[in-house]
Amino acid sequence: MAMPRQHIPPLTDEEEARIQRQIAADPDSPEATDEELKNARPFAEVFPELMESIRRSRGRPAVPRPKQQISLRLDPEVIDKFKATGKGWQARINEVLKRAKI
Repeated sequence: MAMPRQHIPPLTDEEEARIQRQIAADPDSPEATDEELKNARPFAEVFPELMESIRRSRGRPAVPRPKQQISLRLDPEVIDKFKATGKGWQARINEVLKRAKI
């Protein structure tokens, strides 16, 4: 069930000013200067090898025969029985069906 969206009121001028003061006072995260912004380069341009390794490492590794997602209607008792066996219950249904050699 989707949660209802909560209305968040906009910040008051005082709240915004307080937040901006806290940002300016943070010694670990100074605001970038105009000169720094002018000289900024994209991450992929500065660290191409690292960027490529990040791109390669995303997602699941490719498998020769990936499983297919389907919609399947089962009796509630069957689902409850498998769910009661804990994590991996869907994989166990797959194993039971494979062993049935249908």
